Amino acid sequence: MALLTPASITELLERHALRPSRALGQHFLADPNTARRIVRLGGVKAGDRVLEIGPGVGSLTVALAETGASVTALELDRHVMPALAEVVAPWPDVRAVQGDALEVDLAALLTPHNRSCVETATSRGSSDASSGEGAWKLVANLPYNVATPLVARVLETAPTVGSLLVMVQREVGERLAAAPGGRDYGAISVKVAYYGIPRVVGAVPRTVFLPPPNVDSVLVRIDRHAAPPVDVPSPDALFRLVRAGFGQRRKMLRRSLQPELADRTLAVLDAAGVDPRQRAEALDLDAWAAVARAAA
Repeated sequence: MALLTPASITELLERHALRPSRALGQHFLADPNTARRIVRLGGVKAGDRVLEIGPGVGSLTVALAETGASVTALELDRHVMPALAEVVAPWPDVRAVQGDALEVDLAALLTPHNRSCVETATSRGSSDASSGEGAWKLVANLPYNVATPLVARVLETAPTVGSLLVMVQREVGERLAAAPGGRDYGAISVKVAYYGIPRVVGAVPRTVFLPPPNVDSVLVRIDRHAAPPVDVPSPDALFRLVRAGFGQRRKMLRRSLQPELADRTLAVLDAAGVDPRQRAEALDLDAWAAVARAAA
């Protein structure tokens, strides 16, 4: 089956009486060369297990499937599902699932079981993703309005996803991959660095979407660490400190961390070897881990 183009997407939308939803931030990828480029940068090959979030009408899904990968495409919009099912019908290794990626049990979704071609995802639960047969790859054109929490949720709750290749708004991509000291460096940058190695691997022009968005896009790849690069008593406690620090990023740490550390703030920073006059963006992951250990 040929990859989707502006003409074929327009015809598909008309036949299913669909219009891109502004509320859901739908901008359908309509360029086969870009779709194949995303697949290549994601390192997808035959036999891989791929999770795609926000497939829309299946432009990227087909490009993933043509590699011989097994694809689970998770789509929020139930109105789009009939069109998506039609597009992926020729591909037996594509599974289209209707559900909210911020709510579904990702561990259960990625656990091997007997699958139908089209189904509805279950809500979040306590399934153990570690029973999966090998690592998954996330390759997705993420809905821009929820891209940051989606990336964080996959990193936190889907440990069998070994790599992520996501298309996001340029500003979001720069924050995901930012290094300490820059204006883009923030709480999400620290969290991503804890779980993996991020890098911006390419830009995507607005003209490849239908309809074109009003923002620029980039491709970000995150390769998960085999184990966290720092030792902390609790990742949750680490991230609470990070959020507090960046919640008032103009303030020095001796002030911004008080909501978490109260009257222990100066003592904790001293024990961690961190200057209390520094601001949150000056601390790399190692420094934040030192603060978390001192605060435990």
